[in-house]
Amino acid sequence: QVVKVVYEELTTLMGGAAARLRTAGQPPTVIMLVGLQGSGKTTTAGKLARLIRGQGQRPLMVAADLQRPAAQDQLATLGRTLGVEVYRTAAAGSPVAVCQEAVSHARARMLDPVILDTAGRLHVDEALMEELRAIKAQMKPAEILMVADAMTGQDAVNSATAFHLALELTGYILTKLDGDTRGGAALSIRAVTGAPIKFVGTGEKLDALEVFYPERMASRILGMGDVLSLVEKAEQAVDEKQAAALQKKLRAQAFTLEDFRDQLRQVRGMGPLDQLIGMIPGLSRMKGLPDSSEQERELKRVEAIIDSMTPGERRRPEVLNGSRRKRIAGGSGTSVTDVNRLLKQFGEMQKMMRQLMQAGKGGRMPRNLPFSLH
Repeated sequence: QVVKVVYEELTTLMGGAAARLRTAGQPPTVIMLVGLQGSGKTTTAGKLARLIRGQGQRPLMVAADLQRPAAQDQLATLGRTLGVEVYRTAAAGSPVAVCQEAVSHARARMLDPVILDTAGRLHVDEALMEELRAIKAQMKPAEILMVADAMTGQDAVNSATAFHLALELTGYILTKLDGDTRGGAALSIRAVTGAPIKFVGTGEKLDALEVFYPERMASRILGMGDVLSLVEKAEQAVDEKQAAALQKKLRAQAFTLEDFRDQLRQVRGMGPLDQLIGMIPGLSRMKGLPDSSEQERELKRVEAIIDSMTPGERRRPEVLNGSRRKRIAGGSGTSVTDVNRLLKQFGEMQKMMRQLMQAGKGGRMPRNLPFSLH
């Protein structure tokens, strides 16, 4: 009951519900990203563009950091990778002029929203704030989002406060929440500034940006896991048609090593195993769990073994004699023992599925299932 009360209070303190992006009355909507160097601002611009494009919009990213050509090059590279247009200029000028030209370009090309990747500094200084205030005054952005590194703890809170005082931020994007951080910075930033956290970065990949849900972060801070995010990741990784086809195969007892490999790829597509384990309530605190990096390597070994088989062998593993197993081991960079272990485990899994299907038809639980709960 105490945990429940603390959980509800934390959820309320962090905003209660997810805060959505604001939109302008007349398109394009301007989203201004600000923050210190090293917080992941430019990469976050790419992640945000990818997220928005996935909702059916056509964003434009703007290289408004004229101090660092490398930042402009990075944004251009991200744009090519994502298939999102990037506006940059080689001519010397002011950041305000670049932003104005970019918005005119977006309006002419019907691109919306416009994401401004502004300049950062190693430390908060007045010259930076003056430049950002000028962009805000001219562009009147619907959103001014600060990108803050969750790993820096109190420093993130201090810089968030400074940026908020200078620019009246509309929200925050917390990056690097994929490590050991439980999200205390999210609680502190919201409590100190009153501005909502709108997104969180959970990894290095461009799809690792999620809407911030206060109730899920409260669960994470209390070590209760985050099952809802895990379910969402699974839904994104699994194709509905593939899932229906797989279910049909399972019922028909026609599950093959090819299907098994596809399932492994979907699990790996959900993200690092240690991240998935951290979302399951209580599991991350259990002792004696296998090292997640070793588990990742094992999944790759299994996939390599299956890839080294012919399509016929994957469909009918019973044809795998000694010489074939030796060939597969050589082709996958593993040992014959590894191949034998995989085939034995797959055989046991098929046996278990047959028993479960038969039991389902008869309305009873099967006995002597080939796995142990201990």
